[in-house]
Amino acid sequence: MFAFPVLLGDIGGTNARFAILPAPGEPVQLLPRALTAHTPDPVEAIRIALKAYEGPAPRSAMIAVATRVDASVIRLTNAQWTIDAKAIGAAFGLERVTLVNDYTPVAASVTTLDAAAGDLAPLGAVAPVTGGTRVVLGPGTGFGVAALAPVEDRLAILATEAGHAEFGPATQDEMALWPHLERVGGRVTAEVVLSGPGIFRLAKALAAHRGVACPYTMPNDVLAAARHGDALAVDVLDLFARWLGRFAGDLALTFEASGGVFIAGGIAPRMVDILQKGSFREAFDHKAPHEGWAKKVPVFVIVHAEPALEGLAALVTNPRRFVFKSQGWSAA
Repeated sequence: MFAFPVLLGDIGGTNARFAILPAPGEPVQLLPRALTAHTPDPVEAIRIALKAYEGPAPRSAMIAVATRVDASVIRLTNAQWTIDAKAIGAAFGLERVTLVNDYTPVAASVTTLDAAAGDLAPLGAVAPVTGGTRVVLGPGTGFGVAALAPVEDRLAILATEAGHAEFGPATQDEMALWPHLERVGGRVTAEVVLSGPGIFRLAKALAAHRGVACPYTMPNDVLAAARHGDALAVDVLDLFARWLGRFAGDLALTFEASGGVFIAGGIAPRMVDILQKGSFREAFDHKAPHEGWAKKVPVFVIVHAEPALEGLAALVTNPRRFVFKSQGWSAA
């Protein structure tokens, strides 16, 4: 059990977000976020964030981190921070610090988010959400994936490294593009192409394939240019949407996700209209011999601003409802 108030943290490759949950059932109190590249370590980022908090000092913490959680001291995959549960506990006088994969709370959040309240945007026809397994995935600085599976009266959360699975071409046009794609570690994975840096890699590859100079210097340039009708940027985002739909459909098949697929991360909420145009859902449904099943799987973009922090609140409020992997430190 967690002693309240609880410090909640969502640490990704770009941003570190923090909040305080004063007590079970109370609203999450958001704190200022930090940029991981601009802050030396998580202890200092938490210290800065807590300057904006005026309530009782937190007594415990649950922190989600964007990497595999297999020890109480871990290093982020896409940033230079090391997360040390004991160091965080000692710095703030906490009784307990629990570390989880960053998509563990995102999976938990889908038990509380509400489409009617504007937390979710549908992609395709809105089918009734059943009690089956649900999958959450998210293109951001990296690519996170987790599954939420009902097991009797509890929900098991399986955080995965599926974003590092190999990704390959499926059409002649895509095969022609492949020689121009940048490899990371000698591989083209889902994260390599379906992430913020992936959008930039797609833009460079498509420009090289067409024999033109790439006019962008960062992923945000592509998103902004597409909003202004730039032809290359529009094609890049259409390709991104198609590939995201294909991979999301593959994950739905992998986990038998009849309960739905939920897309989080920093990119999808900024291009909901593009994802709703058709190429995403067409690729998601193109799963012969299971197209009929795939078309019935509800898919949503999570547009709630802080799903991970809401999911962390759900985990610490009712930990016995969920089964999930964690590491951490306790003063006891």
